[in-house]
Amino acid sequence: MPSLTDIGLLLGGLVLLMIGGDVMVRGAVRIAERLNLSPMLIGLVVVGLGTSSPELAASVQAALAGSPGLAIGNIVGSNIANLLLVLGAAALIAPMAVDRTSLWRDGGVGLAASLAMIVASFTFGLDRIVATILLIGLFLYIWSAYKQEKLAPVDHSAAYDRAAASEGFDAQLTPHDKPEGSLGTALALFAVGLILIVGGGTLLVNGAVSIASSLGVSEAVIGLTIVAIGTSAPELVTSVIAAIRGQSDIALGNVLGSNIYNLLFIGGVTGMAAPSDFPAQIVQFDLPLAALAALVVMVFAYTGGRLSRREGGILLVSYVAYTGFTSGLI
Repeated sequence: MPSLTDIGLLLGGLVLLMIGGDVMVRGAVRIAERLNLSPMLIGLVVVGLGTSSPELAASVQAALAGSPGLAIGNIVGSNIANLLLVLGAAALIAPMAVDRTSLWRDGGVGLAASLAMIVASFTFGLDRIVATILLIGLFLYIWSAYKQEKLAPVDHSAAYDRAAASEGFDAQLTPHDKPEGSLGTALALFAVGLILIVGGGTLLVNGAVSIASSLGVSEAVIGLTIVAIGTSAPELVTSVIAAIRGQSDIALGNVLGSNIYNLLFIGGVTGMAAPSDFPAQIVQFDLPLAALAALVVMVFAYTGGRLSRREGGILLVSYVAYTGFTSGLI
């Protein structure tokens, strides 16, 4: 059985990652404001990348520590949790309206990225060539999204709100007309957030590896379940609250965007930092399931122009079955 110390390390690491990510995003936004970046760029780049930092820290540090199953399991497991658990819970509370533009752009890119990961798992693994392709794909996605946002006759500051909400951070942390605080304060916030993230990632990886060893299960299983659920908790809380408030229409776009960052950004940086092969279990089952879940969500969302409660229930039950099967309980 895992010790209380190991459980404490894992939980403490998750808490530090969430707090550090929030602090780092606030600092990054203030720096971006000082540099006169537009709200669009702040939302699509600064916040989108910044809010992925907790998952990034966990995966990169796991890969550097020689635990590729934990690193890749976190990426794939987080996407499965986002699609089945987060969207399922939100749609079960309130049917989710669909923005067709986001569905095709973000859903299509996410599905393509999932398929690219499957191809990589059977060929090169997550090496630096694949990582470079993933990061180029992220750049092209951001550029395309930026161009569409720029041409759309909408309030572009909403891009910030969507990016912040996609990872569970304060969606009302809207960029200000006049920058708040000094550049020194902004840099200090960013640095403190970064320190918390690095420390939290170290604690989480150490705790997760110890728990996997004590339970006699693979690190991939821990990454796919415990770590993935933990790093997806902000998205779950935010989506459920949005559904309760009758704002569940934003949840689909948030989840699809978050999954793209998980695959292209975190996968790319992890591969650049510590190239590794995909664990056999993830190649044979979890990666195909992640791609299938992305396709099913797109089909559900397209039919009827929304995710219904029945469809949300199907997604949620599927996630319960998946975690039970993966953890050996079923």
